[in-house]
Amino acid sequence: MIAAYQAFWTHAFDFKGRTVRNAFWFAILDNLIVTLVLTILAMQASVFAALATVYTVATIIPGISLVVRRLRDAGKAWAWIFIGLIPVVGSIWLIILYCQPSFVA
Repeated sequence: MIAAYQAFWTHAFDFKGRTVRNAFWFAILDNLIVTLVLTILAMQASVFAALATVYTVATIIPGISLVVRRLRDAGKAWAWIFIGLIPVVGSIWLIILYCQPSFVA
């Protein structure tokens, strides 16, 4: 899990590589845990609310690059990321794409 989280940050601007399924889901889980902890702390002290906001904004570009690399690894074009703009159905379809095995060309 720690290696996936480190890779999430070290490959933050890498839109050309690939991310395998387990590394993708561990990075998502790690970000969820950090966000959850910061949100809980933000309920106790307002200084953590600012920190949670900064963290959320800081993870936007690395999150997009992670998704692009995962889609590429699943054999899909990066443009499939826009399917997520369709309410409900788009999100479900993206989750299905994220769960696809690695594509070997």
